[in-house]
Amino acid sequence: MELPPHLFQQLSFGLILAGGLYLFITEKLRVDVTAMLILLALVLTGVLDSKQALSGFASEPAIIVAAVFVISGALAATGISERLGAWVGRAGGRGEARTIGVVMPLVALLAAFTHHVMVTAMMLPLLLRHARDRQLPASRLLMPMSLAASLGTTLTLVSAPAFLLANDLLQRAGTESLGIFSITPIGIALVVVGTMYMLVARWLLPRRSGERNDEDYLRLDRYRTELLIVKDGRWCTRPMSELQKALGGRFRMLGWLRDGQRRDDLTASSPLLADDILLVEAAADELLSLHEDAGLDLNAIARFGDQLEGEGEPQLVQAVVAPGSEFIGRSIRELDFSRQFHAVIAGLWRRGADMADRLSDARLREGDLLVLWGKPSRFADLAAHHGFLMLVPFAGEAKRRLRAPLALMILGLTILAAATEWLPAPLAFLLGAVAMVVTGCLNIEQAYRGIDVRIFVMIAGVIPLGIAMEQTGTADLLAKGLSHLVAHWPPLVILLVMFSMAALLTQVMSDAATTALLGPVAISLARTLDLPPTPFVVCTALGAVVAFLTPIGHHGNLLILGPGQYRFGDFLRIGLPLTVAIALVSAWMARWLWLGGPLWPTLQ
Repeated sequence: MELPPHLFQQLSFGLILAGGLYLFITEKLRVDVTAMLILLALVLTGVLDSKQALSGFASEPAIIVAAVFVISGALAATGISERLGAWVGRAGGRGEARTIGVVMPLVALLAAFTHHVMVTAMMLPLLLRHARDRQLPASRLLMPMSLAASLGTTLTLVSAPAFLLANDLLQRAGTESLGIFSITPIGIALVVVGTMYMLVARWLLPRRSGERNDEDYLRLDRYRTELLIVKDGRWCTRPMSELQKALGGRFRMLGWLRDGQRRDDLTASSPLLADDILLVEAAADELLSLHEDAGLDLNAIARFGDQLEGEGEPQLVQAVVAPGSEFIGRSIRELDFSRQFHAVIAGLWRRGADMADRLSDARLREGDLLVLWGKPSRFADLAAHHGFLMLVPFAGEAKRRLRAPLALMILGLTILAAATEWLPAPLAFLLGAVAMVVTGCLNIEQAYRGIDVRIFVMIAGVIPLGIAMEQTGTADLLAKGLSHLVAHWPPLVILLVMFSMAALLTQVMSDAATTALLGPVAISLARTLDLPPTPFVVCTALGAVVAFLTPIGHHGNLLILGPGQYRFGDFLRIGLPLTVAIALVSAWMARWLWLGGPLWPTLQ
């Protein structure tokens, strides 16, 4: 007996979906590889044609996600993200409640236009340092921060792939598309509820201090070096305070030399003069930024850089002084690196800050980390020398701080163009990403490196999954079965059902895959009940994005799992009541926005 074509397609789709779910849940393969296997299987079985299968790569969600990654990279490259994060840490004060009350809304705002995992990664070391300095348990701060980053994605349409996929599903269903701020009222309510919940229920948070080695890790980021004020450069005659403001909080002044003499009488309001030497400590990124600033230079490179021989563009590398090295006990001045190794010692890191004021007077010790400037053709001699334990590339990346105002302006114009629909959202964000590169806020290599290809490919791969679910009639089949169960239920309860289904599924699948799978079911269910599909699809996407039941449901939670010394049960204990509250608020607000329900509860 021959199966009807429609039934054969449904069976094929069911088998492909079951296999895909198994791979998504077990993570035997990466999520992007699984998504591509699903896409190929749909084509090979005839469920989709090649044009439908590849439509995800040219889809609006994929384009916007790639553009948002580039814009996020530009905000990091210009130091904006770091400064905002440092300001959040300072504004948090010394108390636990104030820190949570300040950090959560501001982290949510940061996550509204950037990727929430990037925001979590940026804030993690800052909050660890904040907790250590104020003797607060790190575990009481990291989970609220991570939750706020995920809640912040509900403030706009563009920061979570699930909402972009939801909008794409609605457009293909013939429904009016969502604007960039269509879900913002829900997002504001969720951020407020989430913050209030964490303030009231923070006693549920465990009291653990975090990983013990975080202090050493953070301190490794300080290098001692000397800065030279370049003659006729842009910093000449400008006050020191302007330079300190431009370089940010990870730059620390240790001394000021003028005409070879240390000047303790010079202050932040004193002007910088040509050939002044500043004794400073700076992070790795700042060390590169200082060298690439046309008005500044690293003193050692300015003095000896012209004497270097060899081929290739000069670059910075790091070398560790080996135990028993002939360099131990000798000063940098005595070693004369520029003659012996055709390299210049531009910076020095040492465990503990006990060293001479001048870099050239510092006597080397075992384990010192030297920042060397030289040409690649000469590095082989350095690497082979027994006095060094290892030779590795320098870990810093120059910050383009002077372009920070330009990056903020581009971000603002991008959001304005998308919000006013002067340009379609994908084109507006693509234009913003290109503008960041063209104006030098980040280079093209940084732009490509900033795009998380796994997420881009996964989104492109799961969009055809939703198409296949609709085309084979599987979505209608599931929706009809669900409608028989909920046909006489109030819309608010049905919205809660869709949120709950997505909330459970997203614990084992990504938010994008969950939305692509359940979105068509939500649309079919709404049509069966003769209701607009928008609130049902939005609640499904919200369930996929903001259900905090396990640490594996969100990548940001995985980042804080180790540093906060959290256990699996900590997330369930904190997240279950919060997820219930979020579900109620999401369903209530969605009913008010799209079904004409009341904003405030009534007694009638």
